[in-house]
Order: sequence, then C-alpha cells, then structure tokens
Amino acid sequence: MKNVSNKSTKVLAFLLITLQTLAQQSKPVKSGYAPVNGSKIYYEVYGEGKPIVLLHGSFMTIGMNWGEIIPELSKKRKVIALEVDGHGHTPLSNRALSYDSLAGDVVNVLKYLGIDSTDVVGYSFGGTIAYALAIRFPKIVNRMVIISSTYRYDGWQKEVRDALHSMKPEFLTNTPLKAEYDKVAPDPGEWNAFLKKMLAFDTQSFNLGDEKIKNIKSPVLLIAGDNDGVDKQILFETYKQLGGGVFADMAGVPKSQLAIIPAQGHVSLMMQTQTILQYLNGFLN
Repeated sequence: MKNVSNKSTKVLAFLLITLQTLAQQSKPVKSGYAPVNGSKIYYEVYGEGKPIVLLHGSFMTIGMNWGEIIPELSKKRKVIALEVDGHGHTPLSNRALSYDSLAGDVVNVLKYLGIDSTDVVGYSFGGTIAYALAIRFPKIVNRMVIISSTYRYDGWQKEVRDALHSMKPEFLTNTPLKAEYDKVAPDPGEWNAFLKKMLAFDTQSFNLGDEKIKNIKSPVLLIAGDNDGVDKQILFETYKQLGGGVFADMAGVPKSQLAIIPAQGHVSLMMQTQTILQYLNGFLN
C-alpha cells in the first residue's frame, strides 16, 4: 500500500505541473448549459467551421484538459467542449454514472446546439465516453480520436487499476483540481460527494464489447504514450478490431490509425500540444 500511495503522490505532483502549464488561452464565442435528463451540462463553443467535440479526462475541466489545444483547433473548426456530470461548471446529478448515460448526455447537448454530426476527441475517461458515443449513436460520429484510453477495464495496466483502488478523496484536497473546482463549480460544497462518486466509478470493471468496437464504422485515430498506463497489447488488439494492423503494401492503408508517442506518460502526453495537433490535423483533415 505504501508503494501505491507513493505512486499516487507522484502522479498528483505531475498533475500540479501540468495543470499550471495548460492555461486556457482563448474565450468562447458561446457558453451555457444544455438541459439533460433532469440535470444540465455546461458547454463552451469556440470558432467556426466543421464541428468537433472535446471530452475531458476524470476530474478535469475544459481549460485544464484542452487549454492549449482549443486556440489552435478553433482557427478552422467549431470546437464544442463539454464538462460532464459533476465536473467543472456542471452540477453533480443524483443519477448513477455509466458510459452509456454519459454518451447520451453528449448527444443531448449536441441536439440542443443543433448539431447532427461531428468529429469527436476524447482523452482518458473522455475517450471511453467517445467509444460509447460511437457505439450507441454511430450516425453522429464522423471521425473519432481516442487519446490514452480504452473501452475495457483491463485495457488499463494492473498498476493503474491498483492505483485507482488506492485513491482516497484526501489525496486530491490540496491540488489545482480542488482550486479549480472551488472557482467554477456551481456548489463547491459538493467536492467530497463528487470525488466519492467518481472514485467509485473509476474502480468499476467495464467492457463496452469487442464486437461493438469491431462494428464502429467511423475512422478512428488512437493516440497513446508509450508508458501511459494503457495496456499496449490490448491497444493493438483494439486497433486490429478497427481494421488496422494490416500489411498496407498489399491490403491498402486502413481508415483508422495508431500513433504511439515515445517517452510519454498518461499526463505528460497531454502536454505535447504540437505533436497531438499534428496527428489530429493530419487525421481529421
């Protein structure tokens, strides 16, 4: 337990550096709340053009996760960034969390904004939501980018799963995550309830289904750090299910792509703004 706690402390220290670095650089042209199943979801819209939706990681906000990405993407695209149940400006609902319900929330926000189809980018927790979105609502997703994520619980390495099980609310008390929550949450007093709900959800086993992944028709770009906690064997199996891993000289280049970024962990990967943008733009355009 001591070793796991030490690992958690190092992760939090890394988060501190990262969150201070990823400061939001632009203002939305539109922001507000979309009504969703008895609750509401906060959204921000930037730029003009073809829509692209950004789905953040656990405990994060739009600015923390996408602060350096949004100004670049919004030069040519309409960027819609969401904060899901309990995160950032979005109130904590009384509903049980599930990836299906979270994907349904995304769809309701898009309907509220009058968007019929869009590209989708999801990081970590948001990447699993993106998978659920493509499975449940295939006509909505044009192209999809999954960053450091998986559609099944054992797609995270055992060390990640062990760390999640060892996490306690007090580990996150004196962090930028708490400072940001106090600044933007509609009710900062919900912090402990929010943490307990998310930590319980993050330790639940899940599998969105191998066959359902195979049936995703949208082109998918998988981006991972070489040491980001995602099991690389399962990641490559996922890529093969999406049509990749072929001998392209004979079979042709598949519509989906895989990029593994060297010398990167789960959090540091999101600091590689130019690298991520290079892959995003090449794939989406």
